[in-house]
Amino acid sequence: MNISLIVAASENNAIGKNNELLWRLPNDMKFFKNTTWAMPVIMGRKTFDSLAGEPLPGRYNIVVTRNHIDLAGCLNAELSFSPEEALLKAKEKDCKEVFIAGGQQIYNAFLPVATKIYITRVHAVLDGDAFFPAIDTTKWKKVYQLDFAADEKHAYPYSFQTWVKA
Repeated sequence: MNISLIVAASENNAIGKNNELLWRLPNDMKFFKNTTWAMPVIMGRKTFDSLAGEPLPGRYNIVVTRNHIDLAGCLNAELSFSPEEALLKAKEKDCKEVFIAGGQQIYNAFLPVATKIYITRVHAVLDGDAFFPAIDTTKWKKVYQLDFAADEKHAYPYSFQTWVKA
């Protein structure tokens, strides 16, 4: 099973502030949905909270937390108390790929075992309090990039990039 990080990050690797995204990029949201659809998605409790406590529809949600939280009534969601346990639960779904969807601590925990990174690089330097780890270009190789200009729906220019472990 491939372990893939999926993230939108600014040029300075900011991914959020006050548990919210720093931008609204409809094409990125569509990309995220299409890429992760029907796959297991692992996220931290703060990321889950930012979804108003509702799991992502059409995906199997695994929430990594140190504390028990109530997921009663949440279809396709369960708790995991460690990154290792989360991966075991994802493997049970017999999928070719699992997606790591944040936040900062979760990205840091899974980066060493990841095989691919899907990053929407937002071409701006923004103030944040949560950051994606820097991509070490001696360990990762960019294999795809598609660039977009800012427009009426996207305040910043951005690029879809795919990186694979070198």
